[in-house]
Amino acid sequence: MKVVTAAEMREIDRVTIEKLGLPALVLMERAGVAVAAKARELSSGRKVVLLCGGGNNGGDGLVAARDLFNKGYHVKVMLFAKADMLSPDCKKQYQIAKKMGVQVDFRTALNSADLHGALVIDAVFGTGLGRAVSGGMAAMFRFVNDSGVPVVAVDIPSGISSDSGEILGEAIRASHTVTFGLPKRGHFLYPGAEYSGHLFIEDIGFPAELLRSGSFRTESMFIDSASTILNGRLRNSYKGDYGHVLVVAGSRGRTGAAMMTAKACMRAGSGLVTLGVPESLLDIFQERVNEEMTLPLPDKGNGTLDEKALDAILEFSSQRADIIAIGPGIGVSADTEKIVSRLIASSGVPLVIDADGLNSIKNSTAVLKRAKSPVIITPHPGEMARLMHNESYGIRGIEKDRIGIALSFAKGTGVYVVLKGVPTVIASPDGDAFINTTGNPGMATAGSGDVLTGIISSLAGQGINPLKASALGVYLHGLAGDEAAKIRGEHSLVASDIVDALPCAFSCLERG
Repeated sequence: MKVVTAAEMREIDRVTIEKLGLPALVLMERAGVAVAAKARELSSGRKVVLLCGGGNNGGDGLVAARDLFNKGYHVKVMLFAKADMLSPDCKKQYQIAKKMGVQVDFRTALNSADLHGALVIDAVFGTGLGRAVSGGMAAMFRFVNDSGVPVVAVDIPSGISSDSGEILGEAIRASHTVTFGLPKRGHFLYPGAEYSGHLFIEDIGFPAELLRSGSFRTESMFIDSASTILNGRLRNSYKGDYGHVLVVAGSRGRTGAAMMTAKACMRAGSGLVTLGVPESLLDIFQERVNEEMTLPLPDKGNGTLDEKALDAILEFSSQRADIIAIGPGIGVSADTEKIVSRLIASSGVPLVIDADGLNSIKNSTAVLKRAKSPVIITPHPGEMARLMHNESYGIRGIEKDRIGIALSFAKGTGVYVVLKGVPTVIASPDGDAFINTTGNPGMATAGSGDVLTGIISSLAGQGINPLKASALGVYLHGLAGDEAAKIRGEHSLVASDIVDALPCAFSCLERG
């Protein structure tokens, strides 16, 4: 499903109203009725309090109030705007509500009696809020949050940026949100996702063709879209049809990262997986592999790769591999820096670069622009900041604009970016992006990223294009984590549990 910015949603509104001739008041009526219907489903009593602003979001709230009033609910509307400051459509809805006998009060604050036993509908601000909420309005939002009453937000919780998910000064924390046409970025990006609660997307009459427009380049990844990417298997196929992944990983003390990446490749459907490891550690790996093969690579004698390993990697990949995954547990040294940089410029097969592979090029990211084959990078926010040569920007800066930063780096370097986190964002050099919807806090554990690298490498090695392989890989990784958490719980979840749950995740997709 497409995910839009506030500006993109305004354009959908404009085209629907101006070019197609569907009146704005009709859209407002349908929006308000949709909110009222959801409120009736969620309300345990008959008292509903609507907090309305003076804009069109408030107009939606007034329609909902009228519909609920008509159906016998005890409705009270509190308008937090001056009568002469209402938008034309909001003013029209105010006049209709008053004529029908709906109680509408102009207010500046709330008290406990107002909210006692009520379901609250938040229709103060919509998606167009661009300033910080402060003063009495901020105090009112805090009062609502502290009251513990259930809240249904109209379009997006008031005070949340619809583009970044940021809290603009203060925001209402909703238990449910009803949005219209398409979800907004702020519904998925934190803390907006948390403040939105359960999200419902309602059809209020926007043309389906307009909602599917190719000009909207960001999508959310749900099971229906993930299922369409997954390739089926022919009955007369063999292992060579499903890709050969060369995993270059591991060093002394970090052999587990290599093993988890390789195991994830196998569980994600690779026909063949070869582990390229420091030759002095070969015996350790030989004792641990089953389905995987091994490739000893020249090392420094201390369990870390020597730059001479590059020739062996390139020779093997040119003859046998469909993709190379490099980085998990290799460490960072002058040798790894040379290996990764030269591999990017020389490899004839796609690359997936993670962890120490990324740290090895943090001072030479210009090499990404010279890549001979497609490159997928999988940084967490700290690694992303280092790749941007701006560690002072830090995790906080990355989190403020996950989608924008991922897209900007992808476009600037020509690589596919999997910006890990909550939510993980996948971006292509062409400007397309996906927002992932699976996963849980239990996956914040050592080795989880190594597993993701293996899954993405496996899917890309099976012939899925880099963007879709990345998006599907992230979705499956999160889905497997969710399935594992059902058995292990979030506190006890470890990365190998995610690998073990991959068969269940694939089964879920195959069932659709």
